[in-house]
Amino acid sequence: MRVLIACEFSGIVRDAFIARGHDAWSCDLLPSESNPFPAPDKGPHFQNDALWVAEDPAYGEWDLMIAHPPCTYLANSGVRWLKHDVVRSQKMHQAAWFFKSLLNVERIPRIAIENPIPHKYGQLPKYTQTIQPWQFGHGETKATCLWLKNLPKLEPTDIVEGRRPRVHHASPGPNRWKERSRTLPGIAAAMAEQWGAL
Repeated sequence: MRVLIACEFSGIVRDAFIARGHDAWSCDLLPSESNPFPAPDKGPHFQNDALWVAEDPAYGEWDLMIAHPPCTYLANSGVRWLKHDVVRSQKMHQAAWFFKSLLNVERIPRIAIENPIPHKYGQLPKYTQTIQPWQFGHGETKATCLWLKNLPKLEPTDIVEGRRPRVHHASPGPNRWKERSRTLPGIAAAMAEQWGAL
């Protein structure tokens, strides 16, 4: 299966699919942090606009896309920052357009979009399901929504004890957003195992 992991710089989901024998590529405006191949190869990563890579036939055909579009202006947790702020409101509309554009790429038959619980102002479509890290072997909470197109719901693989909101209590700093945006390996493995078997 040829898989595009859009808006991913960590390589976590990409590498989970590669480990199961798929031709998986990540794509982000940032370079990839992970390189499953020997240097000097940069690994299967496009440092480019994810929507461009998804829609342009020059990048080949894709069987599946899993996208992690930026959630800063779409997540319910940040809605308070939108009030009375024209610039942030404009960025919210741009983020919502990008999200919906990824969800509606016609040339990819199976699509999953991952994001936190959204606020109502972005007018995103209703998500298909909500998952938690503790359903996939990580003892913490972080409600994550999945919008699925021609894909089954993700089934829990390893329900564990622990309900610590690690991401919510992360220390402030310039890289906090990076740590908050990473997909946990248990969830990535479940995606690769369940959706990669279709």
